[in-house]
Amino acid sequence: MAYAAHFAATMLACYLTAQVLARSTWTWRSPRVAIICWQAVGLALGLSAIGLPMALGLSAYDLPTGSALLALASDLVHGTLPAGETAFHLAGVGVGIGIGAMLVATTARSIHGAVLAQRRHRDLLTLVARNDPAAPGALVLDHPSAAAYCLPGVRPQVVVSAGTLSLLDRAELAAVLSHERAHANERHDLVLLPFTALCRALPWFGWVRDAHERVALLVEMRADDKARELHAEAPLAGALRRFAAAGHRITPAGALGMGDRDLDVRVQRLLISDSPPRILGGAALAVAATLVALPISLFLS
Repeated sequence: MAYAAHFAATMLACYLTAQVLARSTWTWRSPRVAIICWQAVGLALGLSAIGLPMALGLSAYDLPTGSALLALASDLVHGTLPAGETAFHLAGVGVGIGIGAMLVATTARSIHGAVLAQRRHRDLLTLVARNDPAAPGALVLDHPSAAAYCLPGVRPQVVVSAGTLSLLDRAELAAVLSHERAHANERHDLVLLPFTALCRALPWFGWVRDAHERVALLVEMRADDKARELHAEAPLAGALRRFAAAGHRITPAGALGMGDRDLDVRVQRLLISDSPPRILGGAALAVAATLVALPISLFLS
């Protein structure tokens, strides 16, 4: 039972850490560190959700979960089980394995769905998009609504709409293109993928859905920071304001869009040039590493 209690404590720590991250403002000033912390919370939660029912089901072995699982497999092969290892306990092990299989399956399904959506959209772009010297390195989609997005993948593609070309001036457009290239270069689609899988596998945790929303916003802020490094605050902030005023914006499935999330908040943070103290970021990363290490150590012991 002690190992189950450790997994339960880790899940509680994940919940509390997620609440702190959700309410903290320093995350906006250091989105890269915050994204790593959220990833650690997600990984630790997934491992603990697998490990808790397993540890309960393996309590008769009084061994760390990984060692107990190997011992159970050996006993099942030889047709013997220790006293106290009942059908109820075996069901707990099955639940843990089922949660793990569900996480793997939902991740694979999310990857498959994203790849299909991206492939369909690439095929569409070959028919309707065009090159334009006003948007170097990007494809232009003849659509009146404001659109600027990155279609990620092995060969990422930045796309803007004709409505965006008429909406933004040259400096603002350059900042937007840098923002979208940052999504592609840092593979932000892969950053979001585990949280999409967690939302599907653990739908009863409302804060998991909130975590997905938080990470999606932090990904946009991180891309904003990369664009700000090249173009300063004013052009990017101006572009965000214009996207906000434009109202209807389009971003296809499987893509990361410039104007999808909390534009007003992102404009406000661009005016803040300071970063949080390094000791705060270091402490956050230490907590994140501890969260991940706890369930891994229980499995590998």
